[in-house]
Amino acid sequence: MNSFHRPLARRLLLGTALVLPTLARAQDARLGDRGVGNADAPVTVTEYFSLTCSHCAAFAKDVYPQIRTELIDTGRVRFLFRDFPLDRLALTAAAVARSLPADRYEGFVKTLLGTQDRWAFTRGDQMAALAGLAALAGMPRPEFDRIAADEALQRALFEQRAIAEKDAEVRATPSFTFKGKGGTRNVSGGMDFAKFREYVDEAAKG
Repeated sequence: MNSFHRPLARRLLLGTALVLPTLARAQDARLGDRGVGNADAPVTVTEYFSLTCSHCAAFAKDVYPQIRTELIDTGRVRFLFRDFPLDRLALTAAAVARSLPADRYEGFVKTLLGTQDRWAFTRGDQMAALAGLAALAGMPRPEFDRIAADEALQRALFEQRAIAEKDAEVRATPSFTFKGKGGTRNVSGGMDFAKFREYVDEAAKG
């Protein structure tokens, strides 16, 4: 749960005001919501995560599968994924994930979180390892290289991170927003399934 790399943050902020109107106002599909579950579910949970965060990987491995089966697939929860990249590699990975077809997003993100040791923490070429995983998801290397060099998209993703810091008070990953008739609660840090369900039940009360 580290803070964002400051030199990178400053560099990405440069030119943001000029780039974002082009991307955001044009409603770039890559910047839209990525989520699973019934849009009319009584509770919406938003997870703020970084693809290089080991705590996020642990949540994805140990808790999310049960959430998917018992809360999302049963119609109780709409689950949204929000990028909160902690470093340049996570930012690139987020850009690649969002550039895949939307129906491949969840699977690719869970694959990245489940194989961090193969690409994020490898002693080899991290970008080559990430490109290899993207290829398995159907992204050719030339397209990967183009996205990795797309600083406009990365600035836009960083701006969404800044909005999360302001609006949801996100300071660490993973963090969650639980929203329903019972109100809205922002929670920082990982949790087990029982605690997660407790927050869902609280948000659902109307």
